[in-house]
Amino acid sequence: MVWMLVEVLLAEGMTTLTKRNRRSEAPAERCSNAEEKTEEEQDTDSKSLRLTLMEEILLLGLKDKEGYTSFWNDSISSGLRSCILVELALRGRIQLEPQSSRKRKLLHRKVLVKSSAPTGDVLLDEALKHIKSTEPPENVACWIELLTGETWNPLKLHFQMRNVRERLAKSLVEKGVLTTEKQTFLLFDMTAHPLTDSSEKQRLVQRLQDSLLERWSNDWRRMSRRMLALILLAHAADVLENTLSSLSDERYDTACSRSRSLLDADPELESAKVTTPAEEVIWAVLAAFNRS
Repeated sequence: MVWMLVEVLLAEGMTTLTKRNRRSEAPAERCSNAEEKTEEEQDTDSKSLRLTLMEEILLLGLKDKEGYTSFWNDSISSGLRSCILVELALRGRIQLEPQSSRKRKLLHRKVLVKSSAPTGDVLLDEALKHIKSTEPPENVACWIELLTGETWNPLKLHFQMRNVRERLAKSLVEKGVLTTEKQTFLLFDMTAHPLTDSSEKQRLVQRLQDSLLERWSNDWRRMSRRMLALILLAHAADVLENTLSSLSDERYDTACSRSRSLLDADPELESAKVTTPAEEVIWAVLAAFNRS
């Protein structure tokens, strides 16, 4: 009886020890999973906020103290709508229709909804709803025009996304990057959004500069999709040069030369090298701006 009692106690002790070991291993397993980051997350400074491409491009285009974009920049509106399309593609919501045996150009392929699941972003979900409800589907160039409101078809004016800059600015205010104030211009008042957290914009500018200097590989396929998109979209929105202006003359020339190698690339040829549907949309956006 004594030996049987000892065996029971030993068995219970081993079971308890095993359970404790399993409990102690569980957090380590969770930590391991938490460390597995997507390419998108790895490309973003761990100290920075998670900003959308639209917010990043607007932030690059805003004057720090004045809190508004240049009056001479007539490209930022279409640039921001392009950001919406690319962001939807990066999040797996849209893609170009599959290539057929008869090769078609990027701008001949229609935009299709891959997933209609909400993104949690009001602007993205609004655009996704428009794309989903449109029949027959439109191509990337048409969607940039429709979302910007640059269409002669009165039946499609409802696709225009209004007050995009103001809505993005309010989002950045909520995230503590910008603030809101009234500024007087001659006979009227205007709402402005000066920079309140300069560190966020500095990190964004630094990331973009580093991608063209320290981290440059002379092959866009070794660049993160998000950074490739940011460079091309900054050019489309006419804010790229301002981002590089703080560099010394030599580094500025190098960065401009390298960015130009991307911007001068043939979207049709580059799209043949893609590995994801999102990359096709990125190059289709560049093709649309090259055409205009």
